[in-house]
Formats: sequence, structure tokens, C-alpha cells
Amino acid sequence: MIIVVEGISAAGKTTWCQHHAAQYLVKESYPAKRPDRQAGPGEAARIWTDWNSRRWSEAVAMERANGVAVCDTDPLKLHFIWAMWQTGEVAEPHWIAQLKFTRLALYHQRLGFADRYLFKKIDPDVAQAQRDHDASRSRPNFDLHLRLSNSMVLWYETLAAVMQDLVRWELPQRLPQTDGATNPFRYDVAMFDRFVEMLPHPRR
Repeated sequence: MIIVVEGISAAGKTTWCQHHAAQYLVKESYPAKRPDRQAGPGEAARIWTDWNSRRWSEAVAMERANGVAVCDTDPLKLHFIWAMWQTGEVAEPHWIAQLKFTRLALYHQRLGFADRYLFKKIDPDVAQAQRDHDASRSRPNFDLHLRLSNSMVLWYETLAAVMQDLVRWELPQRLPQTDGATNPFRYDVAMFDRFVEMLPHPRR
């Protein structure tokens, strides 16, 4: 089973993962030099998809070795560029490019849907307070995460509508039991297409 823990910055994802799933954890990570989206959407999308695929392969290896993997943030990561497009942070070609690369990676089983998603909803003011009291992390993109928060929730609400029982809107007191109920649509491109079709377009 692969479990994804999601929510905006300062929602408590990493703390929960460290306390409840340290031995199964696939940490959040980024390339040493993040791609410049202004240089062109295609190359940035390729670099991010390759990085996300690396995290997915880590999750699959962890699952194979230990029966469960817990990802601090979703390796699929497509929700981020979609939310950026939703809120006007990037133009549509960035979303289209990332969508195409991600779909191809799913087809080749380099990326996939998780078996469970634990999404921590949090009031932005609470997140701000938690961020202000946590001096251990700089969180340079925190304000952006706040702007994207509603769109992130909408993404996972749509996922919950398409794949029922996969999303829980909390971080539970203990790691969910690995009961073998894996997601039958892990690499299902048709389900991916259906999900994308159900996503709303941005309102301008």
C-alpha cells in the first residue's frame, strides 16, 4: 500500500509522517536546481515529471520491501501546476505540458495513483500561526501555498468523487492499517483521463 499525506505548507504533514511513519517514509524532495518555468513549459514539465517519477519509484521500492510506503506530499504532484493555473500563477501551456508528461509517465507506470490519501484541511490563519512558530523551516513559498489552498482541496475532492474511499480528510492518530485494499486504478490511464475531465476550468 502507498499512502500519500497532503495539505498546504505548515499543515503538519511532515510532523505527522515523522511521528507515525518514519520507517516507511518517502520524504518530500526537490531538484537541487529547480527548473525555470519562464524558459519554457515543456522543459520544466519534463524535469518535474522525471523528479516526481523518481519519488514514485522510491515509494514502490519501499512498499515492496516493507508492505507500505508513506509519501510526504503526492509524487504525482500534478495538482500543484493545476492549482497554479487555476489561480492565474501560470498560463495554460504550463498545465498542458505537465499534464502530457504526467499522463505518459502514468502509461509507462513511472507514476501512479496512491492507495490512500490523507489530506489535512487547515484554516489559513492557523497555518500562518504554525508557520510563524516553526523556526526550523524557512518555507519560502508559503504565501503561494496559501493562495493555492482552495484549489488543492478542490483537486482532492474531485479525486474522491472519481475514486471513492481513497481520500480521508484528516491525519489520523495512527497509521492506517494495510488491509490489502490497494487501488485498482493505480496505473489506469482511462481513469486518469476521466479524473482530468472532471476538474473545473479556472474562472477568470
